[in-house]
Order: sequence, then structure tokens, then C-alpha cells
Amino acid sequence: MTRSNRAYAWAMVGVVCLGTIVNYLSRNTLAVLAPQLEGLLKFGVTEYSYVVAAFQLAYTLMQPVCGFVLDRIGLRAGFALFAALWSVAGMLHAFAGSWGGLALLRGGLGATEAAAIPAGMKSIGEWFRGAERSAAVGWFNVGTSFGAMLAPPLVVGLTLAFGWRAAFVATGVLGLVWAGLWYAVYRSPVEMNVEAVDVAPRVGVLEIIRSRKYWAIAIPRFLSEPAWQTFNFWIPLYLATERHWDLKQIALFAWTPFLAADLGGVFGGYLSPMLVRWLRLDLVASRIAVAGVGAVLMIGPGLIALAGDAYLAMALFCVGGFAHQMISVTINTLSADLFPSRTLGAANGWVGTAGWTGGLLFSLLIGQVVHVTGYGPLFACLGVFDLLGFGVLAIMLRGQTSIEETA
Repeated sequence: MTRSNRAYAWAMVGVVCLGTIVNYLSRNTLAVLAPQLEGLLKFGVTEYSYVVAAFQLAYTLMQPVCGFVLDRIGLRAGFALFAALWSVAGMLHAFAGSWGGLALLRGGLGATEAAAIPAGMKSIGEWFRGAERSAAVGWFNVGTSFGAMLAPPLVVGLTLAFGWRAAFVATGVLGLVWAGLWYAVYRSPVEMNVEAVDVAPRVGVLEIIRSRKYWAIAIPRFLSEPAWQTFNFWIPLYLATERHWDLKQIALFAWTPFLAADLGGVFGGYLSPMLVRWLRLDLVASRIAVAGVGAVLMIGPGLIALAGDAYLAMALFCVGGFAHQMISVTINTLSADLFPSRTLGAANGWVGTAGWTGGLLFSLLIGQVVHVTGYGPLFACLGVFDLLGFGVLAIMLRGQTSIEETA
């Protein structure tokens, strides 16, 4: 790859990261406004869990569908189309008059936002190879947490100045602008007359979901995703109900776990190639080692119930954000390591479906039992889940090699 093409590839990582920021800013707008909307739209924590579940269910079901569409119509047009659709769905939240209407709109948002991660991974699968791939994923993954980090101060600021409806409209407009930008600037390696990263044939859906390597990353993703769903959808409500913080206090501190997540994603992305160089690990083994470090660190948020004050609880949430994104980068990168780029949209979508199934079930569990158990035992489960996921990853991928190493 020439220097100019390499620069272009990294520039596209920046554009994908920006799109992911807009995506996560849109989806986290509701989480920030949940304490206020509970009173305005007259719903409680159980109804809120159903609203969250509507997004999660649609997102869960649509990830492989979105990935299939991206593989078929191309990344440039497909990603722009889905971004425009999720932007419109986000803006329509401003017209919600009940929790039921909000749940319907969240379903539409989830169905269209499900394209974001498969599209981002497909772009990296098209342009990057080997050890460098995880570094690219680390920077692209910054968008997932940076968007969530920006949501509390931005959404609260817009709400205080213009009302809660304006917050939904503004974040939707940002998505429309990004969709136009992506369509204007993105080109595939073929369009740029660059040799494709891999030329492996397309893999069918049944072949994907029957393979050992799929389940090796799908099961850990199922076990790790509840933590990220909890951080994205439940931190503001937890701080309001358990730690008795008001909206301004939430805006001041609720973004910090996502800053830590940014750092964890980038660190995890670079740690894998460092382990390849320093310890002479092969590519897949280096990814497994990074996931192991993240799983051990996830013990931190499992101890939130023992935190003596809200600030220590926030510090433990930060440890969890850092650790989770190390694991997330690893699993997403493994999907590109193990499946060809021509099928990566669908393959990553199916892995995402497994993860979001775990997140959906856990959010429903929170909504049903938090009145009885409190949040503490539920948070403790998160650390246990990731340790189990690491065990599955290490056992099922033992001796597995990446596509490039196999070729």
C-alpha cells in the first residue's frame, strides 16, 4: 500500500469514528433524559426497561440483516443510507407522548443504528491487515464511548436551553450531516485501485453460524455486552435513584466512564501488536491475552455495591469502561481476523446479535429485579460474566490462526 493510500485508510478510520460518535450520541440521548422523562411521560423503571428493550431487540435482530445489506450494496451507499435512517428515527423521538410511543421509536432507532459496528468493522477489514488491524479498531471504537461521553453535557445543555425535544432533533441533524460526508468521501480499495486486503471467497450465513470460530467469539460477546448496555442505559438512572444525584451532577460526572472507555479501547488496540513483538505471540493468541487483561479488570465494577460514596462508584464505573472496551476491541478485531472482508459485515453482525441478546436479557433482568435486589448484585454479575467469557475464548480459539496466517 502506498503512503497516500495508507493515509487515506487512516483518514477513513477517523470518519468512521466520527460516525460512531454521532451514532452513540443519538442512542444515549434518551439515557440522559430518562430521569426527567419518567415524570413528564409518567413511566417508572419497569416501563423504562421495556423502552430500552425495544431498542435492544430491534438492534439485536437487525445487526446481521444490516451486515448482509452492507455486503451486498456496498459500504459507501449502505452506511450512508442507514445513517440517514437512524437520524430521522432519532429526531422523531421529539414527538413522543408516552412511554409506549417512545418504545416504538426506540425500536426504529435500534433497527437502523444496528449497521454502525458491522459497517465500521467492514471498512477496517477492507483496508487493514494483521497486527495493525487492532490499532485501527481501537481508534474506531473510540467513537462508541466518546459519543456516550459527550451525551450528558451536550444533551443536558440543550435541554436546559431549549427543552428536551430539541436534544433529540439536534442529535438527529448531526447524523444527517455525517451521512452526506461519508457518501462524499469513502471509496473501497477496488475504487482506489488498491489491492484488496484479502481475496478469500464470501462465506455463507450457515457456514458462519455453524463454525467453531464464530461461537468462540459470539459466546464471550454475549457475556461481555451486558456491561456496556448497563453503562449506556442505566448509569444516569442509577446515580439519580441510588446515589441521589440531580441532573447537573449527572452531567458533570456521568461521562467519565466513557472517557476511560476511550483510553481502554485505544490501549487494547495497541497492546495486541506489542505482545506480538515482545512475546512473539501469534496474532490470535495476542488478542486472547488482551481479553484476559480486560476480564480481570472487570472485577472493579463488580464491587460498586461496596463503594462508600458516589465518587468511588464512578471511579469503579471508569475501571469497567476501560476494561470493557479492551474486550470489545479484541472481539471485534477477531471477527476481522477470522472471517474474510467480503463477508465481514454479516459475520460481525451475527457476533453483534449474540452480544446484544445478552445485553437485552440483562436489561430486562434489571428492570424486573432491581426493586428487590438493588443494583449491587447485578453489577457483581458483570465481572463474573467477563471472566467466563475469557475462559471460553481461550479454550475455543486455542491453536486457531488468522486468515492471513492461514493463507
